[in-house]
Amino acid sequence: MNIHLSDGLLQNMWGDPHSANLPVLAVERRAKYLLLECVLGSVILHLGMSGNLRVVDKDEPLKKHDHIEFIFANGKALRLNDPRRFGCCLWQAPGECHSLLSKLGPEPLTDEFTAKRVYEQSRNKKVPVKQFIMDNAVVVGVGNIYANESLFKAGIHPKREAGKVSLARYQQLVPIIKETLAAAITQGGTTLKDFAQSDGKPGYFAQQLLVYGRKGEPCIGCKKLLTEIRLGQRSTVFCSQCQK
Repeated sequence: MNIHLSDGLLQNMWGDPHSANLPVLAVERRAKYLLLECVLGSVILHLGMSGNLRVVDKDEPLKKHDHIEFIFANGKALRLNDPRRFGCCLWQAPGECHSLLSKLGPEPLTDEFTAKRVYEQSRNKKVPVKQFIMDNAVVVGVGNIYANESLFKAGIHPKREAGKVSLARYQQLVPIIKETLAAAITQGGTTLKDFAQSDGKPGYFAQQLLVYGRKGEPCIGCKKLLTEIRLGQRSTVFCSQCQK
């Protein structure tokens, strides 16, 4: 694997990056970070809000906002394109854990993410439960859409203080979060603007949304009109009758 830079985004990870010839041993994911693991360490990639990775022939002309490319022995190149420059390309040495990864909570679909763990972390927390379950230190991967959906299914008001949610209610909520995320993965995610799957197709989970994006529409349970507020500057839609 060789590395070519278009604008100096990456600063000499291996001294002279053009001379780096390393096999990629594994490709891993941690939260929203993609890790390309090599003998000398790992490349950490984050797509930001609008970045994307493309696999192309290495001789294909660069596009505007192509900032870095990884060139492979088979003649292909992996290119990071990031119009808004919110993404990143970082380096993690062997045996180290980058500071961006060290404080992350468990992956939501693993056995580490339990109601007991969430309950214990929530004690004395006055932050709204919606913001609490979106905190990457609590659990990674629960984005705004899926937090809205999960709280609705669990019947929990998004503004309720995290520390005032009982263990029994977290025991309801955590499996629902897992089920909601698993269903979204099966449907290829949720396309609202420019999201696309690796094959360029949209995600279809938006067709199953129960509350998100449905402000003013009737609740599927009680038919009361759904309410929208802002929590942590994010759209929050809920049913004031079904969620307490």
